[in-house]
Amino acid sequence: MTHTLVRDEAGIRALFTELEEGMRLRDPARIVARFAEDAVTFTLAPPLRNTGVDARDPEALAGWMAGFTGPITVEHRDLSVEVSGDVGFVHGLARMAAVPVGYPEGFSMWMRITVGVRRCEGRWLVVHEHQSVPFHMDGSFLAATDLEP
Repeated sequence: MTHTLVRDEAGIRALFTELEEGMRLRDPARIVARFAEDAVTFTLAPPLRNTGVDARDPEALAGWMAGFTGPITVEHRDLSVEVSGDVGFVHGLARMAAVPVGYPEGFSMWMRITVGVRRCEGRWLVVHEHQSVPFHMDGSFLAATDLEP
């Protein structure tokens, strides 16, 4: 692997560290700073899709964070990073753990993530982010939030 690819992969992986730290610190501005102006996100929460300014709205993220007490943690695992020029592609797993207001037992769940990145003015930014949780195909259609890697 060339020095440039190593540096690019490190820059892309830093985006995931920024998300982890931003969630831990409850810093919405830090989290959304990772997104390009034209980013498109498919998160676990409605709506089906967020684009542009909606994907980068720190006030909306702060409102979501207000629904939790204590820390909100995100951990990434098994990230696979591919880079070609000014674009990159990442897939892997993420675990989110938090305590929703009114639910003192809290939760911890794993999800699948796919992220597209682009180098913009020398900086890697997220242009596409997709999170998903599998669901049981037994007719219940319940989210399979109890799965672990």
